[in-house]
Amino acid sequence: MSAASLQDEVAAFLAELAAHASPATVAAYRQDLAALTHFAEAAGLDAWNALDVALLRRFLGAERSRGLAARSLARRRAALSRFADHLVRRGLLAHNPVSLTQAPRQPRHLPRPVDVDLLGRFLDTPHDDSPLARRDQAMLELLYSSGLRLAELAALDIDQLQAQRVRVIGKGSKPRQVPVGARARQALEAWLAVRGQLAGDAETALFVGQRGRRLGHRAIQLRLAALARQRGLPEHLHPHRLRHSFASHLLESSQDLRAVQELLGHANLSTTQVYTRLDWQHLAASYDAAHPRAKRRRDPTP
Repeated sequence: MSAASLQDEVAAFLAELAAHASPATVAAYRQDLAALTHFAEAAGLDAWNALDVALLRRFLGAERSRGLAARSLARRRAALSRFADHLVRRGLLAHNPVSLTQAPRQPRHLPRPVDVDLLGRFLDTPHDDSPLARRDQAMLELLYSSGLRLAELAALDIDQLQAQRVRVIGKGSKPRQVPVGARARQALEAWLAVRGQLAGDAETALFVGQRGRRLGHRAIQLRLAALARQRGLPEHLHPHRLRHSFASHLLESSQDLRAVQELLGHANLSTTQVYTRLDWQHLAASYDAAHPRAKRRRDPTP
């Protein structure tokens, strides 16, 4: 198998991936697998059936040495694992060698939630009621109301919006339904009333730009940052921070970790526990209030 054949197998895998993954995911995997292919060629690999754990460890170690962040390294390893699964299905490998490599330890740097009162005042700031202002308000309210990821918001079509809920396709192409609060519904109704002034009849995207086409990820990020400056929010604002605020504020009120896990679309509860940053004092107070053996007896017997 030549170097061109190595690249051909990667291209076949990416074509399969594109059938059910987002363009952003495909682009990221293409970059990750291009790096692996280049490394494999330099190491003298001429067939993917010779891919083994030793080469993968050298590759991941080289990526770490050149300064790749732990989160990027974990994504790169995940791409390699998906590709190795493809090679197993094709009969080129007997097993997935990536499973024998160690996943990098992830830093737990998460954005601080915006103070609930500060965020409330920010969302309640009057705007000029133009179509773009209504759109921006609807995006803000929906991100905070439903805890959507940036990619989920950008990919929304009109037909995914229902009376009191929205259907989204999350990570791993997993569908879920999340409720839409009253303030978000009000903002969405205001936006939908004027959306036709920007979007053509054939456009399915819920949120569009001035040219009537679906808003991209970067455009949404820039709008949120600009709105924070315009409305005097003394902190940087981005979609993931609204999602984190949604989770934290909801958990503070409900203390229902499982419900928050479902709403966020997390496969594992441990992800939600890290994400919401339950502080020790809050946990200790909940424990003292709930556990039957937690409280000291007032009149202990000698």
